[in-house]
Amino acid sequence: MNGLHGIIFSYEKEPGLRELVEHRMPASIPFGGRYRVIDFMLSNMHNAGITDVGVVLHGNYQSLLDHVGNGKTWDMSRKYGGLRMLPLFADSTRRYQSEEFRGKMEALAGVRSYLEEIRQDYVVLADSDILINIPLNKVYQEHLRSGADITCVCTEQYRETENATFFVLDEENRVAKTLCSPKKPEGYHCLEIYVLSKELLLRLVDECAAEEKYSFRSDVLNGMGSRLDIRGFVWDGIAAQLRTLKEYYDRSMDLLEAKTYRELFAPERPIYAKEDDEAPTYIAPDSRCINSLIADGCIIEGTVENSILFPGVTVEKGAAVKNSVIFKRARVEENASVSYVIADKYVRIRRGSTLTGHESYPMAISKNTVI
Repeated sequence: MNGLHGIIFSYEKEPGLRELVEHRMPASIPFGGRYRVIDFMLSNMHNAGITDVGVVLHGNYQSLLDHVGNGKTWDMSRKYGGLRMLPLFADSTRRYQSEEFRGKMEALAGVRSYLEEIRQDYVVLADSDILINIPLNKVYQEHLRSGADITCVCTEQYRETENATFFVLDEENRVAKTLCSPKKPEGYHCLEIYVLSKELLLRLVDECAAEEKYSFRSDVLNGMGSRLDIRGFVWDGIAAQLRTLKEYYDRSMDLLEAKTYRELFAPERPIYAKEDDEAPTYIAPDSRCINSLIADGCIIEGTVENSILFPGVTVEKGAAVKNSVIFKRARVEENASVSYVIADKYVRIRRGSTLTGHESYPMAISKNTVI
């Protein structure tokens, strides 16, 4: 799609994700057995024909850089345009010199020179922690058809997410009221995906910078709503933002339902991930695997039920993994028992150990931990 450019915001740590963001940004959290969270938005853009994407970085982004690489997985490794990684606060001429990330508009002011070089007439802004498989080309076409200044993707499927934005829409899907972090949510939950023209984006960035404004939702959507034509695009499919450990666990367990899995990983809009060359998984004859997602390279000699295993996980003889998410290269040793646990990469659970969390409060184990 030659007329649309992508910008993805990748934030620093979300406190609610606890151990999962000790060594990485929310965008690079593993999800679904072989993916990272940012894979969904990058794939949405690729499937819409978007070839030029800038990823605004803030925080501990080394893991994200290692995963995304040059963007080849999403056909964004190109001589002109393609995927660009945009660290914040790297420009000594910037007006703001603090390391604090205050909002999207301040972030965009920090990469304004990049915005000026955008070759397309329209831009889609999106967060990196959204699990969604959406046809962005339809959002773009609806934006052109309606003549709106800004089109915001939103949904009726409200989930309890802190600091969320809600829209009250009129009969023409025009935003009549914007609610930022309301105590009593009403209307449609904003999914932090916006389409607007490059010209308008530059104008808004300059205006906000001149007036010390930094928030897109408060200062633009809410503060300028009376003079901008802001409209909603209502999405009725699966969508979720990962802001807490409980949200991550619940959305992971949702994948064990066939209907949810088929919708999020719709074959007509594939979700692409970095290739991970692993041998086929070995499942021993006397082992048990029930209602689980198991990636390549695993060795299963014990019991796995209602769980998600990433590449290279080992479950030794007599061990049991139930209602859990086990990241890459973790090992559950002989006769160990794991239930309602999220174990990060290279975790080792020793022989005979018992780890039990709860569905409403899963236990999280940090990377490289030996228990």
